[in-house]
Amino acid sequence: MDENMTVELTLDNDEVVECAILTLFEAAGKEYIALLPLNENGETEDGDVYLYRYVETADGEPELENIEDDDEYEIAADAFDEWMDTQEFEEFEESADE
Repeated sequence: MDENMTVELTLDNDEVVECAILTLFEAAGKEYIALLPLNENGETEDGDVYLYRYVETADGEPELENIEDDDEYEIAADAFDEWMDTQEFEEFEESADE
């Protein structure tokens, strides 16, 4: 996945936030997307990550759905944490190889 891919989210309060797409991942048979909010300079501010359920419509368009269920959110968050751990491990291996 291209590291520079972004998406614009419209939050419940109608605020529009540009987010970097960190990854798409699967957990418990569903797909999720992890987004990192960016400020107007395209930089991260507070390190919050937004997790959404990722689905494609019948015509192949991506759609994000809120995760309303606490148990489902925990499953998605745990899977994202595991993905983050593998990323940190890969970065460590790359720096060790240099």
